[in-house]
Amino acid sequence: MSGLIYINGEFVPREEAKISIFDHGFLYGDGVFEGIRAYNGKVFKLNEHIDRLYKSASAICLKIPLSKEKMKATILECLRKNDLKNAYIRPIVSRGIGDLGLDPRKCPKPNVIIITQEWGALYGDLYEKGLAAVTVGVRRNPPESLPPNIKSLNYLNNILAKLEANEKEGDEAIMFDIHGHLSEGTGDNIFLVENGRVITPPTINNLEGITRATVIDIAKKLGYVVEEKNCGLYDLYTADEVFVTGTAAEVAPITKIDGRVIGDGKPGRMTKQLMTEFKKLTERNGTPI
Repeated sequence: MSGLIYINGEFVPREEAKISIFDHGFLYGDGVFEGIRAYNGKVFKLNEHIDRLYKSASAICLKIPLSKEKMKATILECLRKNDLKNAYIRPIVSRGIGDLGLDPRKCPKPNVIIITQEWGALYGDLYEKGLAAVTVGVRRNPPESLPPNIKSLNYLNNILAKLEANEKEGDEAIMFDIHGHLSEGTGDNIFLVENGRVITPPTINNLEGITRATVIDIAKKLGYVVEEKNCGLYDLYTADEVFVTGTAAEVAPITKIDGRVIGDGKPGRMTKQLMTEFKKLTERNGTPI
């Protein structure tokens, strides 16, 4: 796959993009990242994503060596150099080169990397028929240990959940927190529809998703009541509709969980309406490349 990758001020061919094996991002998952989408020549919610990137960095005392404005300008330049109009964008900031010890003070200079590539529908034809999800035994990291709102390079918690979902032949894993409350998927937020209300867990135990916030805003503008509250397994199984949201996933319906059919087994009316309105929003809003 051809393309240019931005690394610390330079654009290099993909096959030449390298970092040191002593980078703490590689050794320990010590760093942060974002997932951003571009649609039809515009980057969707660029400001919000960059704000979240810098908040994640601040939470782990990682100073990004670029200003927010420079980071945004560099992302746009990377898209232009790769002639991309519809793309997935992955800015990464790692702690940088250190030694085999944990001490971040041994890493004097963070590494900044920006990857851009063509991107289509993450779940393919499942947007039409719905995902078959499975609940997993792996619990989401508790906020007291590793706050889920730090979008860090350490995704092993999510990968363990994905491994379990793969074994159970699920399209996506549904994770709970250590108290049995509904948390999120491996890379997306979860919503339920119950008696005409849109319900989603509070973000203390899951990522404060930008697509999540966008869908909440859309739902409210459509006149729906939106509630943020703790939910359990029972709420999932008995919901009228279930769907997930994420930058990569967009808005995707779930029609089966642990073999149980959700609703009538087809993407629900409200879910489809939110999918349509989200698509309209991405087509007309964004920062021009």
